[in-house]
Amino acid sequence: MNELTEALKKAAAEIGFTLTEEQITSFKNFYLLLIEWNEKINLTAITEPTEVAVKHFIDSLTCLKTVEIPPGAKIVDIGTGAGFPGIPLKIFRSDLNITLMDSLNKRVTFLNEVIARLGLTDVRAVHDRAEDFGQKKEHREKYDYVISRAVARLAVLSEYCLPCTRVNGYFISQKGPDIDEELKEASKAIEVLGGAPADIHKLQLPLIEDGRSLVIIKKIKPTPTHYPRKAGTPAKKPVT
Repeated sequence: MNELTEALKKAAAEIGFTLTEEQITSFKNFYLLLIEWNEKINLTAITEPTEVAVKHFIDSLTCLKTVEIPPGAKIVDIGTGAGFPGIPLKIFRSDLNITLMDSLNKRVTFLNEVIARLGLTDVRAVHDRAEDFGQKKEHREKYDYVISRAVARLAVLSEYCLPCTRVNGYFISQKGPDIDEELKEASKAIEVLGGAPADIHKLQLPLIEDGRSLVIIKKIKPTPTHYPRKAGTPAKKPVT
C-alpha cells in the first residue's frame, strides 16, 4: 500500500490539496474494497495503485478546482459507477451531502458496502436510471451541484444532469482533453435544458500528465417539464 500512499500524497500536493492521515487511510480502504469487488463485478480496468490514486482518486477531486463548493452543499453524482467522483469527494470533504446514482444494482450494492466500511455519513447510493431520476419530485432541481464523470457525450449528459440541478446551481462534467466538438454539439441542449454557455477549465493530472477538461454549466432557468425524456431517448435522439 506504500505505492498508493506515496502517489496520493505527491499527486494531491502537486494539484494543491493536502490529505490528512485519516483521509489517506480511507482512500487505502476504498482501494482494497475496489480491488476485492472488482474480482466479482466489473468496476474498473484501472487497478495499479499509482493509476488508481491519480486517475480515479485525485481526478475525482479536480472538480473542486472549478467552482467554490460551500460547506454542506447538496451534490448528486450521476452515473457514479464505482463511486467516482462522489466517494473521493466525500472522503476529502466530509461536510458535503452526496447522493450516488447508478443504473446497475450490483454497483449500488458495492457502494453501500464502501459507505458502511468507511463509516461515511450524509451519503447514499440510489439505484435508478438517469432519465427516471430527473423526473422524480425528490430529485428534480434539488441539487446545488450535479457532477458526472465520463458517462456520455455532453449533449446526452446535459439531459441527464441539468433537470436535477437547481436554478443558480451548477452541472460539472469531467471530460478528457478534446472537448471542442462535444461542446459545439451540446450547445443547443444546454440552452434548451436551462443552462448558461459552458465554461471550460483545463488541467493536467499530476504524475501521469493526462489532460482533463472540466465543463462548468450554470443553471439559469428551470428545465422544461418533459425533460429528461423516457429511458433510452436522450442517447438515441440528443437535443441538437
